[in-house]
Amino acid sequence: MAQRQIEIFTADCPLCDETVQLVQELTCPSCEISIYHLREGESREKAQQYGVNAVPAIAINGTLVLTGTPSREQLIAAGVGQPLP
Repeated sequence: MAQRQIEIFTADCPLCDETVQLVQELTCPSCEISIYHLREGESREKAQQYGVNAVPAIAINGTLVLTGTPSREQLIAAGVGQPLP
């Protein structure tokens, strides 16, 4: 079964924690979440590849789709929690 790859970039801030929690609440069996803490070297490199310049930031299937604190509606519109066709 295909998976929607959701990557969350955080810096251990309260807004980042809220974003991770919201994404986790919305996920479905089609979603696979990876969390990157920007205090770690490999995570910073990954963030640079996407051009992340603010956190929290969310990439879905290899594309940066949201930067800043997202709303539930924004996440759903981006595909989080939506079954794959």
